[in-house]
Amino acid sequence: MDHLGFGIFLAPFHAVDEHPTLAIERDLELVQHLDALAYDEAWIGEHHSGGMEIIASPEIFIAAAAERTKHIRLGTGVVSLPYHHPLMVADRILQLDHMTRGRVLFGMGPGALVADAFKMGIPASEQRRRMEESLEVLVPLLNGEVVTKKTDWFELRDAQLQMTPYTKPTVEMAVAAANSPVGGRMAGKYGIGMLSVGTSTDKGIAAAKRNWDICAAEAAQHGQTVSRDNWRVVSFMHVAETREKARANVEFGLQKWVDYFREVTTFPIVPPDVESSVDYMVNEGIASIGTPDDAIAQIERLVEGTGGFGSFLQFAHNWADFAETKRSYELIARYVIPHFQNHLKPRAASYEFSATRHGEFAESGAAAVKAETDRYAAQRASKS
Repeated sequence: MDHLGFGIFLAPFHAVDEHPTLAIERDLELVQHLDALAYDEAWIGEHHSGGMEIIASPEIFIAAAAERTKHIRLGTGVVSLPYHHPLMVADRILQLDHMTRGRVLFGMGPGALVADAFKMGIPASEQRRRMEESLEVLVPLLNGEVVTKKTDWFELRDAQLQMTPYTKPTVEMAVAAANSPVGGRMAGKYGIGMLSVGTSTDKGIAAAKRNWDICAAEAAQHGQTVSRDNWRVVSFMHVAETREKARANVEFGLQKWVDYFREVTTFPIVPPDVESSVDYMVNEGIASIGTPDDAIAQIERLVEGTGGFGSFLQFAHNWADFAETKRSYELIARYVIPHFQNHLKPRAASYEFSATRHGEFAESGAAAVKAETDRYAAQRASKS
């Protein structure tokens, strides 16, 4: 891609032995930090169980973050559609669209944690069907249409939103896609963006590409237009000045994160018999834990393997303490993002242009100074 966007995907992840109030405050500070570093987007998750992913309402978080930031776009990453009446979802997103002056992004999915659905009495087997049924009415609602629909879990009667969107023609939308084909199918059917989560391994990259192919095929079938520019890929990385320092940094919290995925979620990332989680994640291509050059190589691998996408999102994971976490994002902003946004080539070309003519320019500059000095001396002599 000519220009790759950058952002984060903030679940978030906070160890269960720390104060939740302070943890959420740090998440807000992180988004402020990214705004100052000119990151493009921050996507905020919704979770209700497990103890570590403690933001229950991305909309509330986005409202607070919008007041603290100036430029960064703020997305729901994602609203779990089966948990909410679609009219309420559409109304909240539309309100945020106005409150943020068009900086909100609407990401949606079926819900990642089975325990969340269990607590609400929703069978895991029903989550994706309910997401589809919700999305079927959300798109026309956000387009200002009147919708009537009845299912076994929600009903709409002549439903229409009270306001039109601040963003024209409507709020930008994206659907989460991982291993299941549902996300790609829904993105294509409605001509909206796609969020590919967990795509760094060879298997994950292949799954992401399959989902994009599904998206493109569905779009063609339903007369929609989709663009890779609206495809966002999520991966893991932590950056420091050296590989050794990066590995030392993640000793702070990576193992707790690995244990959470192994013991609580239904999709473990590191097998239980692995001696070094860092070695395994780096060697398997799950994460880049190293220098800015390592991060560049990882992103280029993702771009090549998928065929290209519009934005790269870092999974915000809190593997390192907060100071080193912010430093990692700063190093990426200084040395990785410019590589993918064409900030460096024009400057390098300008430097090379001047450097190759240095002798010529120095000679002409010295001659100009000498000529002016001689002219001044002649003027002084003529007046004496």
